[in-house]
Amino acid sequence: MGTEEIHLKPVSMYTITAKLMNHLVDSVKNELGEEGLELLKQGVENFVAELKKMVEEAPNRYNLVEEETFSFEKLIDEQKVEETYKKFAKAQDEAGLDETVSIYGMMAKVFGHVTKVIVDRYGDIGENVIRRGVGTFGEERGRHIAERAALVGKPNTIENYLTHYDMGRSDLFEYETIYHENEIEQTFTKCAFGDQWKKDGMHRYGILYCQMIDPSIAKGYNPNFDVVHDEYILEDGCCHFLFQMKK
Repeated sequence: MGTEEIHLKPVSMYTITAKLMNHLVDSVKNELGEEGLELLKQGVENFVAELKKMVEEAPNRYNLVEEETFSFEKLIDEQKVEETYKKFAKAQDEAGLDETVSIYGMMAKVFGHVTKVIVDRYGDIGENVIRRGVGTFGEERGRHIAERAALVGKPNTIENYLTHYDMGRSDLFEYETIYHENEIEQTFTKCAFGDQWKKDGMHRYGILYCQMIDPSIAKGYNPNFDVVHDEYILEDGCCHFLFQMKK
């Protein structure tokens, strides 16, 4: 249903995943110190344990070896994210899984696990630490979208936002876009991230990403760009956005 044509090559999900992890690490380390960082690493270990269980319980039992799965160090390095995910994707196929995990789902899973350990330990303080990490990540992405537009001589106006967006859309996303004067309305009925969090029972943790990401990207793209996100797939069955440029 989405009709936007991204004018430049999308940024890989391997890069986006590593950038998100680095921003979460910075936020947790700066505000919660070494204890928070150790919890973050525990979240990664929990995530890896889930992956191992998936393939070990598959029809074709498959024992993962170290290079076929993730670690904290690999998840903060975009090249290692790519190398490891491709090896794990092959392992998923060989295990004969009925449903494999895409790179979008993989990012959702690791975010869910690292957020869970922080929020379960620190409560509201932990939620705000995660939100700030997602916020700085989003603002960096927004600035990069503005740079992508500038590369082809376009200003960071509302008309050039989606056509120079950084993340590609796969068939794991279904959405409709309607352009109004000084406003873009989008409705997502399918989202790889939200669908993964629903499947995993990670609603409470995934929603922290949903609440922050689009307003932060818009702010980084243009400080006069606002986002009204009044419906969420995790709560309402669809995501509804109004992207509004202040006059």
